[in-house]
Amino acid sequence: MTRFLFVVPPLVGHVNPLLGVAGELRSRGHQVAWAGHADRLRGLVGAEATVFGCALPGAATSRPPKLAGPAAFRFLWEEFFVPLAEAMAPGVDAAIEAFAPDVVVADQHAVAGALVAERRGVPYVTSCTTSAELADPLAAMPKVAAWVSGLLRGLRERIGDPARSTDPRFSPYGVVAFTGRALLGAARLPHSDVHLVGPAIAARPAPADFPWPALDPRRRAVLVTLGTANADAGGRFLAEAVAALRAARHRVQGIVVDPGRTLAGAPVPPDVLVRPYVPQLELLRRVSAVVCHGGHNTVCESLWHGVPLVLAPIRDDQPIVAGQVVAAGAGVRVRFGRVDAEGLGAAIDAVLDPAGGHRAAAEAIGASFRAAGGTSAAADRLEETAARAADRRRPGDVRAGTG
Repeated sequence: MTRFLFVVPPLVGHVNPLLGVAGELRSRGHQVAWAGHADRLRGLVGAEATVFGCALPGAATSRPPKLAGPAAFRFLWEEFFVPLAEAMAPGVDAAIEAFAPDVVVADQHAVAGALVAERRGVPYVTSCTTSAELADPLAAMPKVAAWVSGLLRGLRERIGDPARSTDPRFSPYGVVAFTGRALLGAARLPHSDVHLVGPAIAARPAPADFPWPALDPRRRAVLVTLGTANADAGGRFLAEAVAALRAARHRVQGIVVDPGRTLAGAPVPPDVLVRPYVPQLELLRRVSAVVCHGGHNTVCESLWHGVPLVLAPIRDDQPIVAGQVVAAGAGVRVRFGRVDAEGLGAAIDAVLDPAGGHRAAAEAIGASFRAAGGTSAAADRLEETAARAADRRRPGDVRAGTG
């Protein structure tokens, strides 16, 4: 039996891939605990899970809805990632003290997990939930890359081991990345111990009130979602999507996810289903296309099911992920801030047209994702890390003390 501590930020898209991995590890007889924001974690990991609470930063945990581009990137690091690491560090430290994990699994953007584990001498594995980071998005911007490196050095001096110099976002013990080569392309990986396991597709809690009988089997279903983190930014886009779906109502049926209820009071035709939340994994088995913001989880879950995409990236890694999908032939891209109903309708028609090859490309990527192993492969990698760490701790072992 091995003890694994999962350290995660308060972001649903970063927790969901690890839910199935944690379940797989428990089924193999291991113990699992979580460190993060307790209230937000409970609804995702379940009441029976062991959760160690970590504070959120006093600064903003969400960005102004219209913030994009370099300003959004700067805000993300200065106002969220760095303060989050400093706020979480005491809770992570207490969790390691109380749970005594053999391995810490640290989300790439919950840097406190890596730095505190490093300081306490506990092996840690990076959980990478986006292919954009593996593509080295700052390679063409050396000044920005140096700026981020400086922020990480400062964090290490305050909460980690100042004697270390490795990038805490890419653990030397290994990186488990929930993506695959078919999406990532030929990008060079950060180091040789990066494991591309594909999406972690596993059952998770879902709303029980979805109106399944309202789905019309005579029309192709199209899911429109901008994820939970973009609820405030998507009002105009969702309204244009509803208009596009209304115009195509004889051929397609739309399901629009509106967690911010930005469409409340708007004229929505009765056969366009607008819901604050949906059982996404269940729906992906039944839809013919997905319109989304290019969030890595939604993209990979759609492709895993062989569903082509219309991508309207907003910020962060989304433009990179969208570019990867387009390069792989599995979708088309539109401009989030400018596309209208006519343009969005044309993009939906394009990915639904068999002659365009988008469905075939999505299905090919999905097959490669399933072959990568998902939750089982991720659990294998974590067990291997734990075994190597145990070997190094054995007195007299010739490998003791090696990296």
